[in-house]
Amino acid sequence: MGQLWVICGPAGAGKSTYGRRLAAEKGACFLDSDTVTEPVVRAGLVLAGLDLNDRDSPDYKAAFRAPVYDCLFATAAENLPQIDVVLVGPFTSEIRDPGWRDGLEERFKTSVQVIFLSCDDVERKRRIKLRGNPRDDFKLRNWSEYVDLGDLRPPAFTHEHIVSQSLKS
Repeated sequence: MGQLWVICGPAGAGKSTYGRRLAAEKGACFLDSDTVTEPVVRAGLVLAGLDLNDRDSPDYKAAFRAPVYDCLFATAAENLPQIDVVLVGPFTSEIRDPGWRDGLEERFKTSVQVIFLSCDDVERKRRIKLRGNPRDDFKLRNWSEYVDLGDLRPPAFTHEHIVSQSLKS
C-alpha cells in the first residue's frame, strides 16, 4: 500500500505548487481537487443554473463540497494499492476534527501525512491574482470579508506546517 500525503491550507498558500513538487520528488500520483473534479463541477453548475465560477457560496458548498472530496478520495483509493498519492485540497472543515487524519489512516490502511501550508494574506492575494483563475473573482472582489471569515488555524492534530512565503511556482 502506498503512502498518502494530504496537502491542505487556504487559497493561495501554495498547495498545488508544493503538491506537484512533492509528487515529482516521491514518484507519486498527484491528485488536485480542482483538476480532478472541475469538468464535472462545471457541468453540475450549468445544470443547476449557477455561476460557473462560484466556489464560495453556500449553494456551491451544499451541492458540491462533499461530492468533490468523495471523488478525490475514491481516486486516491484506486491508486494507493499501486503507488504513493499526493492529495491536494483545502479541507478546511476536515482539519478541525482531531481524529480526521487517524480516520484516513484507518480508511486507507496506510500511513497518512498531513502537510498544512500557510502564508500571509498579502502574499496569498498576490498569488491568487497572478494565477488569474475566474473562480477566484469572488475572493478578490470581497477580499476583506473573505479573509475575515476564513479559518486559517492549522489542523487540530499532528501535522507538518510549512509557511510557504517564498514558494516559487
